[in-house]
Amino acid sequence: MKKVTGTIDYNKKVITIRNLYKSFGELVVLAGIDIDLYKGENLVVLGRSGTGKSVLIKIISGLLKPDRGDVFVLDKQVDRLHEKELRELRLKLGFLFQHSALYDSMSVRENLEFPLTRNIKNLTTAQINEAVEEVLDAVGLLDKINQMPAELSGGQRKRIGIARTLILKPDIMLYDEPTSGLDPITSIEINDLINEVQAKYRTSSIIITHDLTCAKATGDRIAMLLDGQFRKIGTFDEVFDTQDERIKAFYDYNFTE
Repeated sequence: MKKVTGTIDYNKKVITIRNLYKSFGELVVLAGIDIDLYKGENLVVLGRSGTGKSVLIKIISGLLKPDRGDVFVLDKQVDRLHEKELRELRLKLGFLFQHSALYDSMSVRENLEFPLTRNIKNLTTAQINEAVEEVLDAVGLLDKINQMPAELSGGQRKRIGIARTLILKPDIMLYDEPTSGLDPITSIEINDLINEVQAKYRTSSIIITHDLTCAKATGDRIAMLLDGQFRKIGTFDEVFDTQDERIKAFYDYNFTE
């Protein structure tokens, strides 16, 4: 499936990153990153495992501090925010972890209620129920509302993870390897859901992946991360129309048309 670009406001940047560096000891992970995310855009950060993709979104969400460089999220410089300001900003970020990170001791309903009641006070039972049912319906799993995570398939757990991020109506979605560990058919369903979330909730998203099918299906733009830098940024076809042997090898190894 090829990505159909939706409504993107190229006059509005929701994330701006300039000259970003991050190392762990002698290991340089990010070596001068520059990128923007525009309102309504799905931006895919593509690269091999261990290239710093997940480090990038941890810096964006304030879970890691950069060594140097500027990271602005919704006009806030992330590494200069006080703890209270950072908590408030994170409420506007929906973070889908690679393994969904559901609480196994809670039902689907309770997993979704938890972030809602923790962050928004004085909600009525009716308001909570309406919010839970809305996001479950959006991911096509309203009938699983009373089940436990252990009773769900891997794809269903991913969907519930997406629903949990949506329940606070974030401005920005951060997807960390959303199709990891899924079979090809379920991966296609998750890719479709990412696009449906973009269209319905008008989210701006960064999608971290090494899955080229996911990148092609979901990305309005692709940013190819190699050796700590973005070597090429553009549409899927633009990125892989290249003589760079490293990018060509990545395509040849990972992707079948």
